[in-house]
Amino acid sequence: MLIAFLFLSFSMSLQLLHKTVFQIMPLPDPVWEALAACWHPVQFKRREVMTAAGEIEKYLYFVTAGVQRVFSLEGDKESTLVFTYTGSFSGVLDSFQLQQPSPWYLETLTYSEFLRMSYADFNRLTLEYPIIERWVRLGTVAAMAGVLERNNELLSFTAEQKFRKLLTRSPHVLQLIPHKYLASYLGIDPATFSKLLSTVKL
Repeated sequence: MLIAFLFLSFSMSLQLLHKTVFQIMPLPDPVWEALAACWHPVQFKRREVMTAAGEIEKYLYFVTAGVQRVFSLEGDKESTLVFTYTGSFSGVLDSFQLQQPSPWYLETLTYSEFLRMSYADFNRLTLEYPIIERWVRLGTVAAMAGVLERNNELLSFTAEQKFRKLLTRSPHVLQLIPHKYLASYLGIDPATFSKLLSTVKL
């Protein structure tokens, strides 16, 4: 029974991965099969550091359960840079692709489950299948567009505008992510976030 359950869970995770991959760019069946064969399930406890600053990211993750964040640490000040959750890719992507030490931390905020692929498999696939390299490029460009949009919001928007944008884009995060981390992500203090939460209505 346990083996059957684990197989079903892994199969469902691959289905979710397939959906996410094909939203970026459809792949021919043989290429998808080669890509799918490189992912393996892994779990982490709540508040577990998966990658620390100074380490080289060894894996690309696909989230199948839980919430995580990438953050910087300057002295005793933490700044949340990005959140990942079910149906999204995770990991310190610049460190992973460049195989250089990470300037950031990656940690779980909740118990989390993933599929993950090693850099060795990732590198082999991109060399063997040029279409996968194109898929990676398209995904990276989409992620970069999101980063640039977020940087513009941080530099140009008021606290209320940033809060409204968050609620419009991702209202579900209020239930998923502790508010102190959302405040850090928006670049506002927790007291201001709490006030906006009680006064701003969409």
